[in-house]
Amino acid sequence: MSWAERLTLFTALDYVALAGLLIAWLGIGWLIEHPSARRPSVSRLMAEYRREWMRQMVTREPRIFDAQTLSTLRQSTSFFASAAMLAIGGVLAAIGNAEQLVGVAQDLSISRDPKFVWEMKLLVIMFFLTNAFLKFVWSHRLFGYCAVLMGAVPNNPADPVALPRAAKAGELNITAARSYNQGLRSVYFALGSTAWLLGPSALLAAVAVTVWVLWRREFASRSRQFLIGNADGMGHTGTSSNKHSKP
Repeated sequence: MSWAERLTLFTALDYVALAGLLIAWLGIGWLIEHPSARRPSVSRLMAEYRREWMRQMVTREPRIFDAQTLSTLRQSTSFFASAAMLAIGGVLAAIGNAEQLVGVAQDLSISRDPKFVWEMKLLVIMFFLTNAFLKFVWSHRLFGYCAVLMGAVPNNPADPVALPRAAKAGELNITAARSYNQGLRSVYFALGSTAWLLGPSALLAAVAVTVWVLWRREFASRSRQFLIGNADGMGHTGTSSNKHSKP
């Protein structure tokens, strides 16, 4: 069977659902990373606090707190990278035993799709898991770069290189966090894409739920309300954002 013939095994609704999955993944990622000034996302709000963290670090002595915090962030990326690797191995094992999966699905009257269809659906899941793994690994490395740069920041704020290096460390920290968040979003969509095993309608429903969960956590969660509030009476992010956002 040629590739053209194999592609006809999928329905038009399958292609619509797959396109919706990819558009939603890219679209919600762009919206979170490029929010409007009137409604910043949690990721954008936290970026300002990361910059402030590096500025406060300049005068902190000793910097045990900073080292422990960064170590915790690196442990999180390491954990999710390991989990993604295990999940990739599980999907590869499922692809290698696709015939058994087809048999189970037919016994349960879930679907009578041929082996190729199941393999393609599993490959979509593996695509998101692989992307997540690469993002987590890169985030882990960037946090390592940030640690080195933090160690090169003098404790004396009067030193001409102190604040510029702290600013560089802050931007590295933000970039690492961005990759980490992108990896998490890929995990979300990998979980959502498993619904395609039940059919294109289930995939469309899972995509809608995934987008709603991500949007809510970035733009309508209680944690965001706390971040944009000005309870501490200070803080650059809280003051500027509170002018334009409603809690």
